[in-house]
Amino acid sequence: MMRILYWHAMFFFYLTLTCFLYRPVLAQAVAPVVKIGCLYPTTGPAGLHGRDSVVAIQMALDQLNAAASENAPQFEVLIGDTRSRSLRSLQITRQFIHEDRVDFLCGVVSSDIARLVALEAARADMFFIGTGHASPSLISHDRNAYYFRVNNGSRQSMLAGARYIKDTFVDQERPLKIGFLGPDYELGYQIWRDLRSFLKQQDVAFEVVGEYWPKLFETDYNVYIRHLLQDEADLIVNAQWGLDFVAFVRQAKQLGLLDQTQLANFDSAADFGVLSFLGTDMPEGLILSARHHVNWPDTPGNKAFVQEFFERAGRYPGFAAEGAYSGILAIAKAVETAGGVDDKQKLRQSFETLNLKLPEDPDGFTSFMDPVSHQLMQVQAIGITRRDTTFAPATTSLGDWKVYMPPAHWPYLSIESSDER
Repeated sequence: MMRILYWHAMFFFYLTLTCFLYRPVLAQAVAPVVKIGCLYPTTGPAGLHGRDSVVAIQMALDQLNAAASENAPQFEVLIGDTRSRSLRSLQITRQFIHEDRVDFLCGVVSSDIARLVALEAARADMFFIGTGHASPSLISHDRNAYYFRVNNGSRQSMLAGARYIKDTFVDQERPLKIGFLGPDYELGYQIWRDLRSFLKQQDVAFEVVGEYWPKLFETDYNVYIRHLLQDEADLIVNAQWGLDFVAFVRQAKQLGLLDQTQLANFDSAADFGVLSFLGTDMPEGLILSARHHVNWPDTPGNKAFVQEFFERAGRYPGFAAEGAYSGILAIAKAVETAGGVDDKQKLRQSFETLNLKLPEDPDGFTSFMDPVSHQLMQVQAIGITRRDTTFAPATTSLGDWKVYMPPAHWPYLSIESSDER
């Protein structure tokens, strides 16, 4: 049974999606209820990520329902529309904790907002399962005992990106000339720092010929593109995501930048939402990755996930969908392992030892939690855009894959303080 309620509190609207996971039980055997409060932008510039997440959450609940025993707990999921706004997100978080009395928090697309939610959750001794953001700070100097993340982090992406650059671009005769453009907030800074650190670890000789920092959700990139044209980089690394990357690619294509140099985005630019928004404007030959791909891995599990999502939503899933799906499954498995929600120590141990087979896992690999950082360790696949209308309205997909396995533990960097290790 599912109920959707709309109501107003203070100055924000609050969307409640109540999903009862398990079938009704006899009156004498009342199943416990586990409440999860998820925060996603279902409206605004990043709204598609939130709407994808809502569909995927229901998929996860239905999957668990099909395998449930009669007296298994019920999961009640509440979804608050953050609109990608910090204060609004904080208000929803406090509402979940103090009035709705949820047992877990989950979600959040923006890393800046995720830090606020993580702090508020820790103050209430409540577990927050991150599913849509990627900053490494949340699992390094800002980490806490109640935060866990189940989607690929940007540092994993940059480690794979550095390996890809070494495999593809290294020229022993001269340093690789790299230009960089990323969003002017914490995630962009972390991505650029991490990529350079990993390139040095890989002994890649490189020279930075330009770096540029447009604001998040900026719409005009002409000034930056003209500077990049003058820089004559061998490789431009872009760290944007969502509609920001869409706008940049369209303008870079019009101004001839993509005819002059190679463009790469190793984090989330191959998200299906980006591919579909760009359509025929997506050039061939870009080096991209994402936290989930509709056509990789070519496994029954991923095909089933993509097809079921399409049948429910009428579109193919972006990375946020698999993240939200993973978050619900992670919580359910931890609750089962811990024998409920009352023992915080058992729950923490359950999350820290989590192994979770996900749609993005290739054959022979299962995503696993690093117990120190609380980051789920996953495989990263990087490919090149090519014409492909299999997943309309996208007219490109990735191919020529290079696949990078994760390290055994979260890769702390030498420039980080020792208390983060």
